[in-house]
Amino acid sequence: MVEPLIKNDAIVFGILMGILSFVIVTSNSNQPHWKKFYKYFPALLLCYFIPSVFNSLGIISGKDSNLYFVASRYLLPASLVLLTISVDLPAIKRLGSKAVIMFFTGTVGIVLGGPLSILLASMIAPDLVGGQGPEAVWRGFATVAGSWIGGGANQAAMKEIFDVGDSLFSAMIAIDVIVANIWMAILLYGTGMDEKINKWFDADVSSIDDLKLKMEQYKEQIMRIPETNDTMRVLAIGFGITGIAHLGADTIAPAIKNAAPELARFSLTSGFFWLIVISTTFAILLSFTKLREIEGVGASRIGSIFIYILVATIGMKMDILSIFDNPSLFIIGLIWMTIHAILLIIVAKIIKAPFFFLAVGSKANVGGAASAPILASAFHPSLAPVGVLLAVMGYAIGTYGAWLCGILMQAVSP
Repeated sequence: MVEPLIKNDAIVFGILMGILSFVIVTSNSNQPHWKKFYKYFPALLLCYFIPSVFNSLGIISGKDSNLYFVASRYLLPASLVLLTISVDLPAIKRLGSKAVIMFFTGTVGIVLGGPLSILLASMIAPDLVGGQGPEAVWRGFATVAGSWIGGGANQAAMKEIFDVGDSLFSAMIAIDVIVANIWMAILLYGTGMDEKINKWFDADVSSIDDLKLKMEQYKEQIMRIPETNDTMRVLAIGFGITGIAHLGADTIAPAIKNAAPELARFSLTSGFFWLIVISTTFAILLSFTKLREIEGVGASRIGSIFIYILVATIGMKMDILSIFDNPSLFIIGLIWMTIHAILLIIVAKIIKAPFFFLAVGSKANVGGAASAPILASAFHPSLAPVGVLLAVMGYAIGTYGAWLCGILMQAVSP
């Protein structure tokens, strides 16, 4: 393994902040060439892609860095609080059933895409999807299904259920991360063509536009120039609830693991699951109080900054060159994700669903709570809670969907 050029996380964080600053400043520039550039390449995509290039070239190392852990455990829950606290829950309910339909379509795409991709590969080169015992390829891909429907806890559950060998599991984690991140990049790119895609889907986006408009109008009514005490109050609420969520997660998850370990299939023994659920629940409850007025002093703006930092740390975990370590298995993963995408596009076209529902429904499966709200906020900060709510559903059904996918992959394997 090649040592990264820069190993000090403080320096790496400084580099990431420099990248984020450059992207945000240029994306808001009035210069024609920047406007034209960002018309095709969304800012959030570059915040994700540039760190991945630095990681792939060996300048920094996402694998050795603790920045993602810090961002996902501290900044993510705080951002969810700040983006959700001013949410209009009745307006989100009015988004309708299409969001849920697209989420379950994404789940079906993963469950069926796994065995179909193995079946296609076995017709061309049976040796690619062979293997015996714990090293059987289908077993490894069952863990990918756990990650792509639920999350890390579901993935770990599949490793135990299907008795996956450690070396195969390591290879599958790389395939999981790379393919999922490529799909994330494609969806982020799609946010820049949202209107064109919706026109092709003939989608009714009125409920989404109404929610955006209501949030903007509310923000204008309460907006004022923030003072230091205002910003400190925003940070205190965001990180205070994050602290409470950590306390709850550190108490509830081990208690359930000791009392009812079988509930791991629902991710109820995962501390990260409870961290996201508790922080989001508190934020929703506070949205019915006067504290929701912190939006007027920039709550969602600060929450968005946290999201940008999280995106950069996710990007730095992606090593583009690792594709060449297991190219055949990587190709199977790409076929799998393509089947998932095609099914989503077909259903979205049939029910005339907005691209927002397709993108967030997919990432709630494939990315979970760490990336679904990121993608949702790329459309508008007020939509982040939709990503969280759908991701929680993914955690709940992840083990069952992945188990079914694993059984189907076993059935079609040579």
